[in-house]
Amino acid sequence: MKHHRVVIPVLIGLLAAAACGGPPPPQGPTPEEIEAARQDSIRQAREDSIRRAQEMARQDSIRRAQAEAQRQREAAARAAAEARDALTTMIHFDFDKSDIRPDAEQVLQQKVAILRANPDARLRIAGYADERGSVEYNLALGQRRADAAKNFMVGFGLDPSRFETVSYGEADPIAQGHDEDAWAQNRRDQFSILGSTDNLKMPGS
Repeated sequence: MKHHRVVIPVLIGLLAAAACGGPPPPQGPTPEEIEAARQDSIRQAREDSIRRAQEMARQDSIRRAQAEAQRQREAAARAAAEARDALTTMIHFDFDKSDIRPDAEQVLQQKVAILRANPDARLRIAGYADERGSVEYNLALGQRRADAAKNFMVGFGLDPSRFETVSYGEADPIAQGHDEDAWAQNRRDQFSILGSTDNLKMPGS
């Protein structure tokens, strides 16, 4: 009889559970669990925001560095072009003279400053004459003119080995006329840079 008294309440409990459709549904999250989940969400959102801000700052830093590098390349290219132009600027002479004129002095002094800023740069100086006079005389006159430009610059302390000189006399005129205007243009020294010109810089740059 005791055995039956124990079994019957158990059976009644099982029948009641079956009548209600199975085991009771699980309980929902507690308020503490809801708050913990909310705090986790807030923390994750904050971390994501920080990471996005850091990535944006990194990308912005890269862009600024690239822009600055490009600016420096462009500035260096402009300086090299300016130095090339200055080093290759011609000078002119009076008739039958090899003296350096005041206007030519200014041109040569700028070349001196640029050569000092570019210790590896070297120049070739070609002297010319106008068509008047013999071929031999004009070749000698052109050489004196090339040497005059070289000696002027060496006088500022530059190494003579940084210069080569040559004379072409009356050959290769840049003006084809047969009057004083053409002759004045052809009485000249021309300058060419020996070696690479890509890394030339202006004084102070």
